Amino acid sequence: MRHALSEPNHPQIVFTPSGRRGRVSPGTTVLDAARNLGVDIDSICGGRGICGRCQVEISPGTFVGVDTDESHLSPIGSTEESYADRKDLAKTRRLSCAATVLGDVAIEVPAMSRVHKQVVRKEVHVEALHVDPAVRLYYVELPDPALGATIGDRERLLAALLAEWGLSPLSVDPHVLRGLHRAITDGEGSLTVAIHDEAQVTAVWPGFRELAYGVAFDVGSTTVAGHLADLSTGEILASAGTMNPQIRFGEDLMSRVSYVMMNPGGEHELTRAIRETLNQLIEQLCAGAGVETSDILELTLVGNPIMHHLVLGIDPTPLGTAPFTLATTESIRMPAVELDFGVNAGARVYALPCIAGHVGADTAACILAERPHRDERVQLLVDVGTNAEIVLGNSHRLLAASSPTGPAFEGAQISNGQRAAPGAVERARIDPETLEARVKVIGSELWSDENGFAESISTTGVTGVCGSGIIETVVELYLAGVLSAAGVIEARPGSDRIIADGRTFAYVLMDEPRLLVTQNDVRAIQLAKAALRAGVQLLMDRLGITQIDEIRLAGAFGSHIDGQYAMTLGLIPDCDLGSVRSAGNAAGVGALMALLSVEERAEVERVVRTVEKVETAIEKRFQERFVEAMAIPHTSDRYPNLRRVVGLPTTPDPTRSDSRRRRRTGASRENP
Repeated sequence: MRHALSEPNHPQIVFTPSGRRGRVSPGTTVLDAARNLGVDIDSICGGRGICGRCQVEISPGTFVGVDTDESHLSPIGSTEESYADRKDLAKTRRLSCAATVLGDVAIEVPAMSRVHKQVVRKEVHVEALHVDPAVRLYYVELPDPALGATIGDRERLLAALLAEWGLSPLSVDPHVLRGLHRAITDGEGSLTVAIHDEAQVTAVWPGFRELAYGVAFDVGSTTVAGHLADLSTGEILASAGTMNPQIRFGEDLMSRVSYVMMNPGGEHELTRAIRETLNQLIEQLCAGAGVETSDILELTLVGNPIMHHLVLGIDPTPLGTAPFTLATTESIRMPAVELDFGVNAGARVYALPCIAGHVGADTAACILAERPHRDERVQLLVDVGTNAEIVLGNSHRLLAASSPTGPAFEGAQISNGQRAAPGAVERARIDPETLEARVKVIGSELWSDENGFAESISTTGVTGVCGSGIIETVVELYLAGVLSAAGVIEARPGSDRIIADGRTFAYVLMDEPRLLVTQNDVRAIQLAKAALRAGVQLLMDRLGITQIDEIRLAGAFGSHIDGQYAMTLGLIPDCDLGSVRSAGNAAGVGALMALLSVEERAEVERVVRTVEKVETAIEKRFQERFVEAMAIPHTSDRYPNLRRVVGLPTTPDPTRSDSRRRRRTGASRENP
């Protein structure tokens, strides 16, 4: 029962860190006082001393005008003693549902006891995750039914939720009714109830329960990642990833859309394949954390527009041709059973909103994670993949675009290319005099010229070159003067590292196994980076700027690119290198934020409505910007910040004929 705030001579209570204060009737519980004053204290059990989430601490002494000591709260009673016998209760803590106010008192509400918690998550590259999930658990006790009563179990449940928690109006999922009587019987009238969006009863369990979990999915065209979280604490319990099985239908997104166009019913195959994989990830995550799949009550989903549509069972073919129309740009809420997820029957799925035809919910999640809309500085956010998604702007204006980079950055279309996996070359350094290379391979911490390298890769060997490896090799060749600004591999007399390869030359990265970097490999990287860089330049043109304050490289590939190498290649524009960093799996972080917080959902829905989409396919200057960006690092951008750190080769104008450059046998370097 709540006690009204009362007379001037009644005890005064002040809460920290909120600073809320007021007077209460003597004997009011601290929890009721907090509710009356709008203070954020968590409780599932409704003040019965069962859940222990409402723990507080007294602040003795004089605090902001309030003289307080422990005697101003009621002595520890049977409720708190019973809880302490079952679970740990620190000597300095009290259960706010059991402790009553006897005199003036200052109360500290620790972070663990607040409904809207903040959990530090440095490992997921976000300062804090707000915890106020869409699904909450409530404990209620139903009175025994009377013989001949005309009220049903559903109505008794709703009456109890109104009386004990003030929750109304509420609807009840039909599947809940099928097990409601058994739950009431098994719990001897006590129930834990899951309520979504403060509107719908989606699950019930007999007795007291505090287990509620959720999964955040980032569905990429190449890889799929999932994160299992405790919805009450925000703790990330497990993470897992796997290859997207749709690759067998096509390496890139347009290939998959083409498959659907050419094979009636093909969209059902693609949808079935990805849903099966998501279910496998759910089982893997739960097994790793010791959680039952039936305990999953909430899921969030992000992905590019085509992945988004296929997971949701929406025909993606309108996204394959102009004007690239989305089925919806709004967020989507739906029961998980409609997506065939093997989780709790009452679980809900929240799909973040898409921005435009080729700028999807994954980009929206990146914006949520990196928050460019909250900063005065101009930020460039790039999610590098087969289809690069680009966001540029600040708190005043945000622009977005997509560029068709193709799969070269993921090792496809490269002669010895492969995806990032154990055995793949991921780092390379080339001696500018001897052109000898040393490399690092995924799965080993050693460079190839260090003792023990061979033993460290004895299980996998060297299997190929992944995207970051080919980028670093191309840049190292450029810095060594072997590769011209136009991207031409030139002869180096006396070196057995540059060999003839038909009418062009190739570089021998390794002898055993023999790994070559060919002229076609270089050209594939140039085409990919030029597409991305041209898209960035179009956004800079539209925003009317020539300088960017900070750059964030997101995505599985983007998180492994060295910012200095990306800039030297010309993949990104000039910027202070200290302001270039990896954003990690920003889309996954955004999905987690939306999983754990309705406030974050509201924010992303608001922000995406303000993003201006720039369609590169119809921009008149795209081709011009693309041609400029083919040069290494760029035809017209002089990269002053980069030149302070890296000694770029002095090369002729890359727009001139290659014939004179082919006669070069070396290159000088400018001083940093």
